[in-house]
Amino acid sequence: MRKNTRFSIAHLVRDPVLLFLVLLVFTGLILFILFPLYKIFVYSVTNNEGRLSFQAAIDMFTSKAYARPLGNSMLLGITTGVLATLIGYIFAYALTRTDIPLKGFFRTIATIPIISPPFILSLSMIFLFGRNGLITRKLLGIEDANVYGMHSLVVVQTISFFPIAYLTLTGTLSKLNPAVEDAALNLGASKARIFRTVTLPLSVPGILSSLLLVFIQSMEDFSNPAVISGSFSTLSVEAYRTITGMYDMRGGSLMALMLLAPTLIAFVLQKYWLAGKSFVTVTGKPTTARAQSRDPKLVWPLFAFCMLVAAIIILFYGTVLVGAFVKIWGINFSFTWSHFKYVMTLGWQPLRNSVILALASTPIAGLLGMIIAFLVVRKEFPGKRAMEFVSMLTFAVPGTVVGIGYILAFNDKPFMWTGSAFLLIMAFTFRNMPVGIESGTSTLIQIDRSIEEASTILGATGAVTFRRISLPMLKQAFFSGLVYSFVRAMTAVSAVIFLISPRWNLATISIFSLFEASKYSDAAAYIVVMIVIIVVAIGGLNLLVGLLGNSGTVASGGNSERT
Repeated sequence: MRKNTRFSIAHLVRDPVLLFLVLLVFTGLILFILFPLYKIFVYSVTNNEGRLSFQAAIDMFTSKAYARPLGNSMLLGITTGVLATLIGYIFAYALTRTDIPLKGFFRTIATIPIISPPFILSLSMIFLFGRNGLITRKLLGIEDANVYGMHSLVVVQTISFFPIAYLTLTGTLSKLNPAVEDAALNLGASKARIFRTVTLPLSVPGILSSLLLVFIQSMEDFSNPAVISGSFSTLSVEAYRTITGMYDMRGGSLMALMLLAPTLIAFVLQKYWLAGKSFVTVTGKPTTARAQSRDPKLVWPLFAFCMLVAAIIILFYGTVLVGAFVKIWGINFSFTWSHFKYVMTLGWQPLRNSVILALASTPIAGLLGMIIAFLVVRKEFPGKRAMEFVSMLTFAVPGTVVGIGYILAFNDKPFMWTGSAFLLIMAFTFRNMPVGIESGTSTLIQIDRSIEEASTILGATGAVTFRRISLPMLKQAFFSGLVYSFVRAMTAVSAVIFLISPRWNLATISIFSLFEASKYSDAAAYIVVMIVIIVVAIGGLNLLVGLLGNSGTVASGGNSERT
């Protein structure tokens, strides 16, 4: 071990570009991930005089007022995780194992919640099932419908996060060796028995991974609980209200730490424990292609289920689109452009800020993700595992924790950055880079090292090899990182709600303010405009990455699944 460490240090010294990249990445990770977490932890266990004190923590943990949001968040996360994973599994099974019609349509439908702005599904719940709801009041005649509470949150979060489970389980199901199921079929087992005894057990790692991923997203969610939770309080919202409403920064910090604990545990389980629980069915031996089932008794029930999910998504998103063009939802359904005029006048500045900051942070996050993936997969240096863990840690850190941590870390000397565009860009960059790292890592693992080694043998430096060989082959992974980074930067709420300023207000915060003022149609118009911007930006990024890839000296190699 010592010999390997000495070799790694010597290799770093001999390669100044590698040394620079390692130091640069570690500096960023320490400053913008570990330092804010350290500040929030220290602040939570000290008193106003700066002395060590656990009294505030003891008061919180012994108070039912603080324990209830934790229990509610856990209940919501588990319920949403189970339902979203169930729907995602059925969806993935239908598209990967059966010959159902309209597969392209269903895949498109499953991606819509991923790229949509926050609040849209909550707004749909209000439009459809609120006091003036289209279904509750207009169709069913219910005058006092209560749309607020856990029941609405479960529906909204399940629709929002089932695509995460679907994408995870699609990869799991598509990689199962068909020979295993064919052998069971040849031995006389029925298809139902094969599914119960072969397919489902082999899917367990993907199912558990999906459960944990959705649980993390549900626990972190701020926008939906902030709008329709009602009296069902959650930790992310209570931390925000404790700070902004009660002016209790220490109490809010403690609640943020309470929120961090379960998400961090779930992340470690999903990232490291499940890695050793995969059931290998793919080998280097040739296998026959999987024959997709055409059994009508299986195909048509699954098709009906997928159509039902698609219809619900279309209903929810279509409702918001219609709501943006009516004067007063539930009262006056006459057509109007006035809500869009509001967005383009009073709401234009925050929208412009969101686009500028998202465009600024996207290439940084995308390139940084590719660099970290390249260092972790291709290079050996001291602290490699620490870099991998810390760089992925932001996925487990809730946005509320990030926002509070940044306030505590960068609101005093020597880092007086609160309210600046720079801090918002850094928050977006380090919060959104994990998907780029995962995509880049999975792609690099599939690419033979000999391609890069040949470049080195011919005299190219490490920097030239990365720029002209590795980066073109990472084109698809790079695009995935760019798209994710841009969408998340445009739709961020909890991570930036503490960091905005009058100069740098953002579109999502303006939408949240419209909800608080019950200006739902204005909020709907804002959301529609954001969707248009996001779709145009994704198309532009796709075109740009395609042009960059075509200009490279090496054709893109390897395939990567979009996370």
